[in-house]
Order: sequence, then structure tokens, then C-alpha cells
Amino acid sequence: MACHHTDKTTSCIRRVPIFEGLTSDEEEALQAVVRSRRYGKGDFIFREGEQSEFLFVLHEGTVKISKSSDRGKEQIMRFLFPGDFFGQFALLQEKKHYANAEVLDSAVICSIHKQDFRGLLERNSTMAYRFLLAMSERLQQADEWMGTISLMEVDRRLAKLLLLFLEKNASQPKLRLPVPKKELASLLGTTPETLSRKLSALEEMGFIRMERRHLMICQPEQLSAYAAGS
Repeated sequence: MACHHTDKTTSCIRRVPIFEGLTSDEEEALQAVVRSRRYGKGDFIFREGEQSEFLFVLHEGTVKISKSSDRGKEQIMRFLFPGDFFGQFALLQEKKHYANAEVLDSAVICSIHKQDFRGLLERNSTMAYRFLLAMSERLQQADEWMGTISLMEVDRRLAKLLLLFLEKNASQPKLRLPVPKKELASLLGTTPETLSRKLSALEEMGFIRMERRHLMICQPEQLSAYAAGS
């Protein structure tokens, strides 16, 4: 792990819900065990099958979680954005990572060793409760996305994904697509060509406006209703 950077680790701590409400002493103790590291595009934080040692928090950049088939085909499972934490399943259950975590652009990632994190949970019941709530929410989101992939048409899957990007962009309507169309298409279970057609269709309906890699959400409420099939 790289050296401890106070400004980065403090920011990591304060932007993750499970660390909200800590006393000054608790926050100081947490900062003492958090480390940060900068990764470059294409770097792997961990690979499928590796043993977990850390809880990770994404401070800057974008990360994709994916699995590879025996034939080498990649299936993207989700994207991670600043404030998201990951690595928690293997961390708590002494299991190996079930997927790959790859940096899509330059990223700063904070980490807490599993023994330090377990100690924090044992000493702070409120933090442990928040962690359980966060895990429950993550499982619910995974179930909802599986339902989206299996039941919705591609255009509505795309609308839901754009609304997620909008949420992660602090509801600022102009956003930069965090990944190339090929990556987006993989997550949506479609082809880049189909994705381009669906983006054009949403633009024709006035929901969005494309500007190369940037995108403007012009009518978020209407886009939300469209995603819901209303």
C-alpha cells in the first residue's frame, strides 16, 4: 500500500455513509488505519480468485467490477463511483474475490485492512449497524438491476443507467459518460451499435442531448417515467 495521505483519507471517511456520526476520537482512530493509493487506467485493484485483505473506498475515478468466462468473455457487473466501497463480501467471510476490480481512468482508492475494520465494527455498534444497512441496500440494488436486465427492453435499461449516472453526478444535468460505449453496452447486455441507436432515440425524444462523450439530461422526470414504463 502507498503512504498515508491525510487529506485523501479524511475525504474517504467523510463521504461514506457507514462512517457518518463518528466522534472526533473515532475519526482520528479510523484515519490512522486508512491508506490511500493512486491507480492508473487499466490497473487491477484485485482479480477474481485472489484473497481479500482490505475494504476499499473509491475516492476519485471510476472502477468496473467484472467476471470473465472460461472462454475469456467479459461480463461487466457494475460500475463504481466516488464514495462507493467494495471488497466487503470476501473481507467478512474469509472468501476469495468473486470478480475483478479494474480502474477505468486514473483513480484514488482508500483501503482499510480487514483486521482494523473488524476491530472498528466490534467497538462501534452504530457503525456496524450502518454497515449492515449498506450491505442490505447493495443487495437490493443488485436484485433490482438483475430484474432490469432480464425484464426491461434495452432502451429502458439505458434510461435507468443514465439516471444512475445523474445521481452519482450530484444531480448535475451535464455529465461525462464515465466509460466508453463498448463498456456501457456490455453492462446493458447489448451491442455498441444498438446502444448508439438507443441514445439517438432518447435524444430525438428530447430526454437527452449528446455532446461527444458528454451528455445533458434535459428532462430527468420524463426520463424517469420512461424508464419505469409510464
